[in-house]
Amino acid sequence: MGDLPSGLIAESLAASVLLRVPALTDVMVRTIQEQNPGYRRVKVVSRDDLWKSCHDNVTRVLELISGTAGQEVPETARERYYDAARATGQRRAEQRMPLDDVLRSFRLGGRLVWEALIDQAREDDTVDTDGLLDVATRVWEVVDAISAQVAFAYHAAERQLVRADERRRAMLWEGLLQGRAKDLAFAHEAARIVGVPVDGPYVVVAIDLRAEDEGIADHLGERLTADGVQSAWQVRANTLVGLLALAEPTLGTTLHTLRDSLDTTAGVSLVVDGLAGIDVAYRQALLARRTVVPGRIEVVALEARLPEALLLGSPELAERLVLLWLGPLLRVPVAERRLLLDTLEAWVATAGSTTRTAELVHCHRNTVINRLHRIHEVTGHDFANVAPHLELSLALRASWLLAPGPLA
Repeated sequence: MGDLPSGLIAESLAASVLLRVPALTDVMVRTIQEQNPGYRRVKVVSRDDLWKSCHDNVTRVLELISGTAGQEVPETARERYYDAARATGQRRAEQRMPLDDVLRSFRLGGRLVWEALIDQAREDDTVDTDGLLDVATRVWEVVDAISAQVAFAYHAAERQLVRADERRRAMLWEGLLQGRAKDLAFAHEAARIVGVPVDGPYVVVAIDLRAEDEGIADHLGERLTADGVQSAWQVRANTLVGLLALAEPTLGTTLHTLRDSLDTTAGVSLVVDGLAGIDVAYRQALLARRTVVPGRIEVVALEARLPEALLLGSPELAERLVLLWLGPLLRVPVAERRLLLDTLEAWVATAGSTTRTAELVHCHRNTVINRLHRIHEVTGHDFANVAPHLELSLALRASWLLAPGPLA
């Protein structure tokens, strides 16, 4: 055999070793279990699974060496020659076995195949040193090709798993926001996948998402974690939604962190009890965000905007209030209208004090009186001679909330 070309030497040795693949597989399984700690650490691959994988891949390696020695694998034969490698890569990805550990096993397997070929050559006693070196080259070429197929299949399966995980996570998020967490089994599954507790005080935050806000969820998560608040985040359309598991049943520190971290508009819900209340909190967070006056950037908590929330919840009644108290005033030219509305709002906020109103709007007290008289002329309401009215206060708030619109 020493006079044979290297390709025929490799073919002959591999054909002989193929006759004892089961025994070689037993050795390979023991070697991997002893020398690849990843398999012991992760414990997702059973012995039977490992044995079959080793058996099938050793067989294919030897077939490649014996059947295609010195040749490239034909395209038409790749599916058969690489089927075991691809099946192993896919299965190990599905088992969440780290790829480095999988490829380490293939290197160990390649070494054992090489040793088996050396033993066969010694048994034949006809292969010289140069011939063995050529065989070694061929063995590692085949092992490298097989390993590449393993990695290819692993990464393809991993991408599919990531997409499946994302779909599963998105489905659970939708379920949470739609109230499915009132089912305890769903709540526990969602908590496990999303990574938040089932019980305890929660708020939901709805944040306006802009193109330049990439990485904002990670930044907020880090800041909140420092406050002892667990959080999870999901993008819905142009909104970043956050579930915040509070460290205490009050919003104080968390609200401060959000305001300190954000330069965009956000709404924060009332505190709810556990994941079962997330759907309610989500609607509250969206409502809180809507209470921000158009054009302003604020982080607002619903608990501080309850009157505005009530108005937004009954837009027809809110519009009626505005028309009743301010209707004609909204037809005054914009510059004068804004001046008169600002004065009227300050007057209501100061409980009808013309002196304090003058301080707030930076004018003389007589100017305030003149403006109130002008408002009386336009609306027919004599605000100078009556105490601020609850309906008027709500009408002023609604005038901001409903603009721009039919009343603007």
